[in-house]
Amino acid sequence: MAEFVKVADVSEVPDPGKTLVEVDGEMVALFHVDGQWHAIDDVCTHDGGPLADGELRNHTISCPRHGAKFDVRTGAALTMPAVRPTRAHDVKVEGTAVFVRLRTEPGSTGPTAHSLPMRATGTAGTATLPIAAGGAIPTTAPSASGQPLGEDAVRELLKEVKDPELFVNIVDLGLIYGVTLAPAADAAGKQHVAIDMTMTSPACPAGPQLIGDTKRVLGGHPEVSAVEVRIVMDPPWTPDRMTEAARDQLGIF
Repeated sequence: MAEFVKVADVSEVPDPGKTLVEVDGEMVALFHVDGQWHAIDDVCTHDGGPLADGELRNHTISCPRHGAKFDVRTGAALTMPAVRPTRAHDVKVEGTAVFVRLRTEPGSTGPTAHSLPMRATGTAGTATLPIAAGGAIPTTAPSASGQPLGEDAVRELLKEVKDPELFVNIVDLGLIYGVTLAPAADAAGKQHVAIDMTMTSPACPAGPQLIGDTKRVLGGHPEVSAVEVRIVMDPPWTPDRMTEAARDQLGIF
């Protein structure tokens, strides 16, 4: 087991207050709130943002990059886009010295933490696809009520594409910035569909899967000749772009 390491003096951190310390070569955010001391990894589990640089309110620290909130006492992820806890550590005070001991595992799964989805094994020659909350993503998309394919129909089809950790579709998450349809030059009666899509962060690990699933869902429609997905990071995504349905599903009020 790791040993306690002195990281600060009580007088160095006001109440409420925070500071960044190093423990056994790892960066840790140290908090002083209501006379108690807490420590968590200085890493937002959404995209690696520095938590010690965020805003501290009561026992909640906000990542300065995309606003994910964590409980400084347990490391629990309280709001998206973070869905996994960050690691909490042991803290003790002896006299005027503050000591931290690293833990090896996260201290809490957190109220909004999710495990990674199970995977379904594909048949020979077929890619393995993750199963979302509503079931496997279809390889073909149905015709939109027999009507000519338009932007509204495309957005409805895109609701079949779900974030593999949040289990919320990319439309309700607010990841679709634009839909453009144009007659296909090489296929009479079909359309070229261009999707302007963003990610919750530039390094979003689910990005390649979301792009692939978008192309798969739209490409299976009989009126679609080709699908182009353009990644747009400006303006950056924020939780405000989610629909009320997504907020309700994630328990955000």
